[in-house]
Amino acid sequence: MSSPKHMRRLREAMSQAHPVTEFCQPGAGVKTILNRLGRRDDFSGCDVLLHSPEPFYVGISRCVIRRVRQHVTGKTHYDASLAYLMASRRVGRDMQRQEAMKDPAFRQQFDQAKQELRRCCVAFVEIENALELHLFEACCAMELDTGEWNTFRTH
Repeated sequence: MSSPKHMRRLREAMSQAHPVTEFCQPGAGVKTILNRLGRRDDFSGCDVLLHSPEPFYVGISRCVIRRVRQHVTGKTHYDASLAYLMASRRVGRDMQRQEAMKDPAFRQQFDQAKQELRRCCVAFVEIENALELHLFEACCAMELDTGEWNTFRTH
């Protein structure tokens, strides 16, 4: 399947985006969320976070539902990497990641960023082919103009 077809599917999904709060309800794990979405298994694909109706972040994962949930429930800079990036920009991070996560002021910004993400919506499309998925992420970020958070800088 080509990138234009994936983009059409994603735009349709964006018109029916899910509130992120559906992914962080107490006691509702990945299996419960999948069941609510009418799916049996988690899936490889691309997700887009939206400040309705504007997209601001594109991500990919081999387990999209688990990854969306991690963005808003994760406790580490690995799990909630977008919240970590948001907090880093706010406090002008000059610490190593582990140090930052132990700093109370940074941690407060990190938790606040997760709360902000919970007020967003998310749309996603399944893409099984790993090469197509990786290429689509960059194309999608360019098409949706999510460059503020999708920088594709390497570490």
